Amino acid sequence: MPAAKDLAPNGKLRVAINFGNPVLAQRGPNGEPRGVSAALARELAKRLNLPIDFVTFEEAGKVAEAASQNKWDIAFLAIDPTRAATIDFTPPYVLIEGTYLTPANSPLQKVEDVDKDGIRIAVAENSAYDLYLTRSLKHAKLVRGMNTAAAVAEFEQGKTDVLAGVRQPLDTYAKAHPGTRVMEGRFMSIQQAMCSPTGRETGARYLRNFIEEMKQSGFVAQALAESGQSASVAPPAGER
Repeated sequence: MPAAKDLAPNGKLRVAINFGNPVLAQRGPNGEPRGVSAALARELAKRLNLPIDFVTFEEAGKVAEAASQNKWDIAFLAIDPTRAATIDFTPPYVLIEGTYLTPANSPLQKVEDVDKDGIRIAVAENSAYDLYLTRSLKHAKLVRGMNTAAAVAEFEQGKTDVLAGVRQPLDTYAKAHPGTRVMEGRFMSIQQAMCSPTGRETGARYLRNFIEEMKQSGFVAQALAESGQSASVAPPAGER
């Protein structure tokens, strides 16, 4: 199959899985990838009649950096124009919210309050929300941690006013830390997509069609439900 040869020139489908986003990927009892990303990858490998090799990461930024290093054949990342220089994206399959965590007694009440002079935002370097906020903020300052844990530490140590992140893990954090709260609303809709390194157009075209079928067939919704995750399945390409 031309798509199989294009996507996996070495005869094995190397799949990057980012455990840093628990909405999309979780570890099974033996450390094996589970969740909607892993389910999509296994279904793709089955259709292409290819063996699968999971390459795991802890941060989305590291996955993106590895695109130009020939370390993976397909991955699951948020669509971002900065990443598009080395990565071809499908339409999104899942939509999740980027929002802020703040101390419970913070005067900052809503997302729109954050972009003001003197406000410091902790963020994981090269995450989708770091890239987006870098482009969109006019007044607030980003304080970048080398990974999510480092960004959380900056916030916990009082070095920032808010922590930027994906709503679901922020909600989980807030439940475990009563002195914090997650803001209502969002500063961005994070469009999660399947992707391949640039230059594999036959494979990229196959992936675009594959993702559309997986959304419309109910596969994505079922995989999210089976992994216990609450997120919105993206609408068909071209719809909003």
